[in-house]
Amino acid sequence: MAALRGSSAKYVLGIDLGTTSIKVVLFDTRSKTVTDSCSLQTNSDVIDDMHEHVKEQDPVRIIAALDQCMCALPKEKLHDVICIGVSGQMHGVLFWKSNTACEWYSSHGSHKFRPQDVSHLITWQDGRCTSDFLSSLPKPESHLNVATGFGCASILWYTKHSPECLSKFSVSGTIQDYVVSMLCGLEVCLMSAQNAASWGYFNTTNNQWNTEILQGAGFPVHLLPTLVDSGSIAGQTCCEWHGIPANTPVGAALGDFQCSVYSCMTDKTDAVLNMSTSAQLTFSMPADFSPGNVPDACSPIAYFPYFHNSYLAVAAALNGGNVLAAFVGMLTCWMKDFGVEVSDSEVYSKLIECALTQPSTDLRVTPTLLGERHDPSSLAVVSHISPTNLSLAHVTRAVCAGIVANLAAMMPPHVLLGAGVKRIMGSGSALSRNEALRQEVEQTFPFPVVYGQDVDSAVGVAMVFNDKLLGND
Repeated sequence: MAALRGSSAKYVLGIDLGTTSIKVVLFDTRSKTVTDSCSLQTNSDVIDDMHEHVKEQDPVRIIAALDQCMCALPKEKLHDVICIGVSGQMHGVLFWKSNTACEWYSSHGSHKFRPQDVSHLITWQDGRCTSDFLSSLPKPESHLNVATGFGCASILWYTKHSPECLSKFSVSGTIQDYVVSMLCGLEVCLMSAQNAASWGYFNTTNNQWNTEILQGAGFPVHLLPTLVDSGSIAGQTCCEWHGIPANTPVGAALGDFQCSVYSCMTDKTDAVLNMSTSAQLTFSMPADFSPGNVPDACSPIAYFPYFHNSYLAVAAALNGGNVLAAFVGMLTCWMKDFGVEVSDSEVYSKLIECALTQPSTDLRVTPTLLGERHDPSSLAVVSHISPTNLSLAHVTRAVCAGIVANLAAMMPPHVLLGAGVKRIMGSGSALSRNEALRQEVEQTFPFPVVYGQDVDSAVGVAMVFNDKLLGND
């Protein structure tokens, strides 16, 4: 892509479609700073009281939240957007019909689209692929394991249990792939290697799906997305969108994790700790590193594709800010049973306030409510309970300590030291909102911890494509 020319301000729009919220940013191409941003909760979870292990979201609500965020950005600056980058929650899968997956319409002088002929989004938190089901699947030709909530595993589950649902659709992808496809008017899904690896049954060495293995398992391979390089352009906007001109380049969707890392890893000796709904701790592998073709089912460390054939060593915990959210939800339910109505935000603020009065505790909480991919059968445990450590301050401190301890067990400090890590860059909504969590991180890891401003996936994906525009990629 040609370098930028001209004197007027130009922007890259960065979009992150997260598990619980949407964020959009306008990134100034010259100053390399975020000038405007908006973030909103999607409230898109589809509640299924009969099947608690099913975790789905409504794409109509997700796109509605995206539209709200876009409307909050300055209209005059949207006219000067010269590229759009999209990142989002990895592993999940959405199905849609080619050519009829959205309806474009005009509203307040701008064009928008609304989903139609689409399925619910099956998220990375989905639990319908049991251990028995996963053990019945063929082994992938990949260094990455396959787990419940992974796109290929979910499609195989539908192939066995509900093939009629798949027959309604012709295309599949992540929620971020869907948005890119709709913006560009694509008939197929173009998927980056980052998102493909998160689905399973993808070989990152040769950048190919395990097509023959999947075919042998009865997988509908026509649903597999078409692969493109991470950081490449997927197409151009098919019409004006929220004031952004038609024919604006749109990048192939990227993983939210990789974009979060890109936003703040300024040196090879940095490790990045991201803690939002889930939690990840990562560092960059040497340039000559190449993973094998056989997954290690018991290893808590995985190797995610990054950019330019490089890899990140990642401890990807399923349990992060969602554990605190479950704790808050439990307390609000208890109080409701007593006839007291308190909002989640009030409870969360009070919990942090209490935890800060209790610098340490002998109460122990193992917070693996969701298990972990390398140990899916593990459950949460509370131990060392005594009459003196039952206060809200003790319990909250123990929950925060447990979340960090779980991550440190997956990627111990000595592993980071051996990799030459010199500091940790902290990011994510759970860390930014919770000083007690930050204290636990600083006590657990023997490195200086730097908390960045505008450190997130929306900023990262904007930086990726800004660098591409400037020829710095």
